[in-house]
Amino acid sequence: MPRSNVTDSLTHTLITPPLSFNNGTIEAKPREKKTSLTSFFILQTKTTTSSSSSSSSSSSSFTMQASISLSAVSSPSTIINNNKSDRGGAPSSISNKSTNLRNLRFCGLRTEALRFSSSNRIDLSKQQQQRRFSKQVFASSSNGSTSSSKGFDYDLVIIGAGVGGHGAALHAVEKGLKTAIIEGDVVGGTCVNRGCVPSKALLAVSGRMREYQNEHHLKALGLQVSAAGYDRQGVADHANNLASKIRSNLTNSMKAIGVDILTGFGAVLGPQKVKYGKVGSSENVITAKNIIIATGSVPFVPKGIEVDGKTVITSDHALKLEFVPDWIAIVGSGYIGLEFSDVYTALGSEVTFVEALDQLMPGFDPEIGKLAQRILINPRKIDYHTGVFASKITPAKDGKPVSIELIDAKTKELKHTLEVDAALIATGRAPFTKGLGLENINVETQRGFIPVTERMQVLDKDGNLVPNLYCIGDANGKMMLAHAASAQGISVVEQVCGKDHVLNHLSIPAACFTHPEISMVGLTEPQAREKAEKEGFEVSIAKTSFKANTKALAENEGEGLAKLIYRPDNGEILGVHILGLHAADLIHEASNAIALGTRIQDIKFAVHAHPTLSEVLDELFKSAKVSDNIHSPLSEPIAV
Repeated sequence: MPRSNVTDSLTHTLITPPLSFNNGTIEAKPREKKTSLTSFFILQTKTTTSSSSSSSSSSSSFTMQASISLSAVSSPSTIINNNKSDRGGAPSSISNKSTNLRNLRFCGLRTEALRFSSSNRIDLSKQQQQRRFSKQVFASSSNGSTSSSKGFDYDLVIIGAGVGGHGAALHAVEKGLKTAIIEGDVVGGTCVNRGCVPSKALLAVSGRMREYQNEHHLKALGLQVSAAGYDRQGVADHANNLASKIRSNLTNSMKAIGVDILTGFGAVLGPQKVKYGKVGSSENVITAKNIIIATGSVPFVPKGIEVDGKTVITSDHALKLEFVPDWIAIVGSGYIGLEFSDVYTALGSEVTFVEALDQLMPGFDPEIGKLAQRILINPRKIDYHTGVFASKITPAKDGKPVSIELIDAKTKELKHTLEVDAALIATGRAPFTKGLGLENINVETQRGFIPVTERMQVLDKDGNLVPNLYCIGDANGKMMLAHAASAQGISVVEQVCGKDHVLNHLSIPAACFTHPEISMVGLTEPQAREKAEKEGFEVSIAKTSFKANTKALAENEGEGLAKLIYRPDNGEILGVHILGLHAADLIHEASNAIALGTRIQDIKFAVHAHPTLSEVLDELFKSAKVSDNIHSPLSEPIAV
């Protein structure tokens, strides 16, 4: 099929509004009651919330950047801000030795302040009531790590057995809670069955194919390989078998520790009451002291696009790899679209991106995005349209190809019509929250998302806390990542066991598993500079190249960059972005540093094995210029 001249790129994806951040400071206040060798402190956080308006087009109200961009950490969820005078939290045990307050930065103790929109703003007069309610929740749950299910069938019931529900269930049993999990489809949810897991199997194949097809790379290593080929069904089987294996592992891990797996669709009947059952069969009713909703999301398909599952497909269909088209259009250049472009081009397809915004990969740090385009887009059989919507897509039929009408994103005028062999709709995901019985507890969704507080407590339509009900993962829209859902679930379990815990979403990393990989944590440079302008501090940038890393050069994979965004006045790490070999594995040193509140002046003394890729981060932190007036305890000699 002849290809049209395509010089621009188009995507149908939309980024959720950027965050507005608060500057939190942590204080320690000794309690009156003390025990030997240990003093208890209540860690209190002062927050200053800056509110800003957000707007989004009604035509793309559900659309979210596919695998999550860190510019999309905000959500329709409403955050309750805790003032020093009325924050209620369970005590945290801390040694009574002299403790520097700067070091009291734990992953669960940093609060975030998200912007409020006119549709989800809580009446300020209700905040005091909500804070008092939070105190009562923690006080009533402060009986220790174990909880009694007296009067209830379970201590905890989780609706949805994806990665988030699974993580919550395992942690709940560890804490001594009698736990059940309800699953209407199959254990593992989107990630295991239709997302992260099978896509990584396909990407593993595309990575090998790229190596075998790169004669220059192989010759530099002294290798000779005959023409590389692949068996499509064998590749598809590899992805399916991996999903089946991980699904079985998750199921067995829950059964082994006594989690009751209940089959059927779950819904909330009322306070602390849940029903479940298969369609067409009788329903069962159970009670629980606490309930977590973890129902995840489904692919979002904009209006005007007809999905037939064969020539016009979503990521759910693409992962089955039922055929490899000669020419495929990918609507959306976020994580999902970018990863599938890696797979399809490695297997021989030509790709055209369709992007609604003015540049490809809009969720990435701009500098990383430009480098990614040079490495992942330009050298491959990929062209693109930007600033256009796919207003209508018609599947192939009666010998005619797939037809895609492209309209200008601003003027809505028809610009071009593409005719391709297939179209993949990678325009993000929509929350799966219908049929949950939310009307029984006076809860209304916002763009499909269930509104929650920073502690994942569900809010009703009047902005009041719904007792003993939580929502985690894609269904609340805070950060649509599998590991974020799991972290939120663990945070909720800590709360129902009487320990106040607030997850710092800025410490949660994200990765795109292309070749080479892209990873990130924290703020992009534009976000950091916006925050700095509002709060009155300076931002500095440090960079290191993979070309200076011995291990990367040994692999003949020297293309790549690591970027650090930080405050030079106090050494705070604001964000880290990496493009290069095994970037998805390297990011965790930075994410853990942010989670633990580790500053640059401390982490630069860490020792890394040589020669390893981890030295990319070592050099990055060492190259940062932090004020000489900052005291670092690691720079002092330690008596042995």
